[in-house]
Amino acid sequence: MKINKYLDWFIHMVGYTLVLILVSVIFKKTVVIDNSYYGLWGLIAVIIIFILNRTIKPLLVWMTLPLTALTLGLFYPLINILILKITDFILMDHFDIHGTVILFLVSIVISIMNAFMDNVIIDTLLKGRKK
Repeated sequence: MKINKYLDWFIHMVGYTLVLILVSVIFKKTVVIDNSYYGLWGLIAVIIIFILNRTIKPLLVWMTLPLTALTLGLFYPLINILILKITDFILMDHFDIHGTVILFLVSIVISIMNAFMDNVIIDTLLKGRKK
């Protein structure tokens, strides 16, 4: 049972890595991932983003809840941008984020693509494996 949990986590990380690499291909000048080692830096960036989303993001969401409510949710992508900027700071030259306004769109695209990856591809793959 524990192996299934780790395998599920790994499948999610690979899926999110593909999303991040696809976003870096679509927004070439905004999101730049070091392409050495066949996507290893993309995977490392996704793991860092995952850790930040589990630790720092809930606190940020809680602290900015009134502002997010006042802006009808438009402030929430700025929290995602902050997570991406922290990842950029940690990975330095291997993961670069450029721009400010376009990052708002990138954040929304990443959220939509991750939701699609979760609900359509990964869930279908995992349900097929569990049968």
